[in-house]
Amino acid sequence: MTYEQLVVLHAIVTEGTFRGAAVRLNKSQSAISHMLKKLETEIDIILLSRQAYRPTLTPQGEVFYRQATRVMQQMKNLNTVAKNLNAKQEPEVLLAVTATFPLAPVLDVIGTIKDEFPTTHIRLSRESMGGPIERLLRDDADIIIATMDGVPVEQVEALAFAQVTLMPVAHPDFEPAKSSHMKTVSEMQSYTQVVVADSSSGAFAQSRDLLPGGLRWTVSDFAAKKEILLAKLGWGGIPTHMIEDELARGELVALNVEGYQKRQSQLFQIRKRDKDVGIVAQSIWEQLRR
Repeated sequence: MTYEQLVVLHAIVTEGTFRGAAVRLNKSQSAISHMLKKLETEIDIILLSRQAYRPTLTPQGEVFYRQATRVMQQMKNLNTVAKNLNAKQEPEVLLAVTATFPLAPVLDVIGTIKDEFPTTHIRLSRESMGGPIERLLRDDADIIIATMDGVPVEQVEALAFAQVTLMPVAHPDFEPAKSSHMKTVSEMQSYTQVVVADSSSGAFAQSRDLLPGGLRWTVSDFAAKKEILLAKLGWGGIPTHMIEDELARGELVALNVEGYQKRQSQLFQIRKRDKDVGIVAQSIWEQLRR
């Protein structure tokens, strides 16, 4: 049994006639008939009934044909893999995205890439503050989405990507949130500020929006931070896209704190200048910029 014989069977079934299969495969009708007969002889099964004008699958032929189409699809997938490998498709691409940015736009790109380059493994990590740039400079990431804070501009290529809005908030029953007047830094020092830890190991550590001299809790991610704020145990800044529902329902409210107003954070897609770029990483880069 050969792959070509399965192709012939598939062509006869889909075209409905031996003549149609011959035209489709650019072969003579006698060659098509001969290849099918040879297949039936080899497996000792009559696949097609020739009693009517159009050949039809026998009951055994139907079962065999269903399995044959699966094998043909697997062969097609294998051929795609081989072509991609010959085109130097990377076995793995690493992305690091700042925790302040919503994943949905990135996942849209990854979904497209997965269909186009099915053999490449995509590794996606969520990082905070200095985490993305540390991964990039240590070659633990091919592309990052982050701010340019602490980024050595001479070593990277960066394109403006998106903006996120961060706002200090708390539960409306949290004491500083009960009035709208501006709270001074000294007033807020006795209330717990909840901050997300920097995911870098130290060399690229950053700190943002920390209240000097204040009480502080540190958590690993924004999901934990939001739960603590909803539990009325502290205050802190959160990207507004993460708390739209809570703000609409009044479960969280904006805080008016000296030096801690709502702010815009500019994000960039960034990669190293001196690193070889594979076809998958290049495709991701191009799709992100669109």
